[in-house]
Amino acid sequence: MTDRPPLPPFTRESAAQKVQAAEDAWNTRDPHKVALAYSEDSVWRNRDTFVTGRAEIVEFLTAKWAREREYALRKDLWAFDGNRIAVRFQYECRDDEGQWWRSYGNELWEFDEHGLMTRREASINDVPIEEKERRVVGPRPENERGLSFPVR
Repeated sequence: MTDRPPLPPFTRESAAQKVQAAEDAWNTRDPHKVALAYSEDSVWRNRDTFVTGRAEIVEFLTAKWAREREYALRKDLWAFDGNRIAVRFQYECRDDEGQWWRSYGNELWEFDEHGLMTRREASINDVPIEEKERRVVGPRPENERGLSFPVR
């Protein structure tokens, strides 16, 4: 088993590093790369979808990024304790018809001793936006790392 540092129990600094690493990975839109951060038997609730294991994670993310074009994500550490992290996030994407969306959400994460996520629960709400309202474009620039983002 290969460790995925930082490992629990988390400090504020190591929890923030874990959150930034997740944001960076998801912004690659590479389902296989993202899935490596999760345990082989990881369980997810993503909106109304339930996913178990890396193969299903890859399948889920492949379908997600096929329909969510130009996906770009920002995550923000909300809280942490022991082997758990709570995150708020926003991402933007457009659909096949060209409508832009901003999705607001919260995630609860639980990790094993190797730093792999064993549980992810995500609650997400979507708001249509105009292209001129976009503020999440591509990966986070280095000078914005660690900065929070507005609620609205």
